[in-house]
Amino acid sequence: MDNSMKHGLVVSCQAHFDHPLNHPLHIAALAKCAELGGAVGIRADSPEHIREIKKNVNVPVIGINKVLQHGHRFFITPTFEHAKDIVEAGADIVALEATFQNQPDKEALKELIREIREELNTPVMADVSTYEEGVRAWELGADYVGTTLSGYTDISMDRLTPDIELVKALADAGIRTICEGHVSSPEQALAAVEAGAYFVVVGTAITDTVAITKGYTGLLQNHGTGSDRDADCLR
Repeated sequence: MDNSMKHGLVVSCQAHFDHPLNHPLHIAALAKCAELGGAVGIRADSPEHIREIKKNVNVPVIGINKVLQHGHRFFITPTFEHAKDIVEAGADIVALEATFQNQPDKEALKELIREIREELNTPVMADVSTYEEGVRAWELGADYVGTTLSGYTDISMDRLTPDIELVKALADAGIRTICEGHVSSPEQALAAVEAGAYFVVVGTAITDTVAITKGYTGLLQNHGTGSDRDADCLR
């Protein structure tokens, strides 16, 4: 097991649909910036993006291969063939969805994890949304269990903050737990590590300049709407 990532920051460098950064060269530049900033790893989607990232960084890459289901809901690395494609592109770890919603068949999930670990010789990170899913994935052989999908499945509650409670519960059960999802500040990342997270994954709060800009402009626009100072000046 690679201990270089322990208690460190992994930056998720992703862009989808018509996002201006959705290009292998742009994603690779984001990954390089993350490495220069001290990230111990990169998480990225698709063989094309992973292949370009591996040309530019020297830290491990957690690869995913998303398949769009509906709206913005993706199925993360659903099959062995999806995993094989990203390993051949250079992924050092394969992350896959291990929720009851998209992976209800325990034996099928066990076989998928086994194939990736034994036939591709690659560690597996299982993305889950609940404690029960995390325990199942760990018992089936996953090397890491991530809280990535807490708030995104039909049995996990919507949330705007990282699921620190889930991190602590899984870590206390002896599971190598990764905090991912809704982490938006260094303080939240530290809280996750203090709760037992092996490492923390942060994406949007670091790499999505559209979302970050909206945070500023939305606040300023709300202030302008609520203030009568300009109106007073015009009178």
